Amino acid sequence: MKNSKILIVIAFFTIYIVWGSTYLFNKIAVTALPAFFMASIRFSVAGILIMIIAKIMKLNLRITKKQLLNCFISGVLFLVYGNGVFVWALNYLDSGFAALLASTQPLFVLILLRLIDRKPMQKQSIIGVSLGLMGMYLLVSQQSITTSEGSLLGIFMIFTCVLSWAYGGVFVSKADLPKNFFVTTGYQMLFAGTVLLLMSFSFNETMISPLEWSQQVQFSMVMLVVFGSIIAFTAFNYLLKLVSTEKVATSSYVNPIVAMFLGWYFLDEVLTTQSIIASGILLSGVYFITSRKRIAKVSAEEPIKP
Repeated sequence: MKNSKILIVIAFFTIYIVWGSTYLFNKIAVTALPAFFMASIRFSVAGILIMIIAKIMKLNLRITKKQLLNCFISGVLFLVYGNGVFVWALNYLDSGFAALLASTQPLFVLILLRLIDRKPMQKQSIIGVSLGLMGMYLLVSQQSITTSEGSLLGIFMIFTCVLSWAYGGVFVSKADLPKNFFVTTGYQMLFAGTVLLLMSFSFNETMISPLEWSQQVQFSMVMLVVFGSIIAFTAFNYLLKLVSTEKVATSSYVNPIVAMFLGWYFLDEVLTTQSIIASGILLSGVYFITSRKRIAKVSAEEPIKP
């Protein structure tokens, strides 16, 4: 039980910090590579590496038809739409601003749980949703942002990506998946890489050899494959089966802080005063949503069902 708690803490640290940095690396990569091509390379390579490591570790790779279907569905929700389309939207938005939009995920999770499970909203949740909506409005109503070319499309698409990711979290928490989280991640990555490659062909994206990438892009892709995909996504799948979906979604108010700092430091991205105020209100709303009381016990043997 003690080891389980330590692993949970490490897993949370991973999705908080590592995923916060992926906004920077995705922004660097997508400025040089077509979005779906880049995402397909990232997840295909990660999936292949995971399967090789799993084979070396002699993990059971057998999977039922139901589990295979669930891996495909969750891979599409999380990685194809939730991540692949999100990266495409970064062509039109700064990484820090996009991370702030993504921080609305817990709000979407709460609304989905209300619609799917008919769970009543507690007072803290209502306050959180109200603050979240206010922060979202202040964030996206800025004339300096919405008048730039493609920004409105980018904002809209990111919100649909957040919805896809939120539903994916609810789906995975209930779905029949392989017992080993590492194997689950591998199948999801392989499915996502294949679908994204087909999308890349469909959109006639230019295929660029890794040998032609700049050192900065090569480094970003290595970080995305090893840390953002293999390590962080495995930690994410692990947490979804051990703690509530809402708790896992708390990464959404840590990731933007990491992303904004890195975007400012490395890419000279500027945050407006209104963005800072909006982010404060928005993240306060997320805090109220995720800190609401739950009468439940966390057990490695019996995962909490949201």
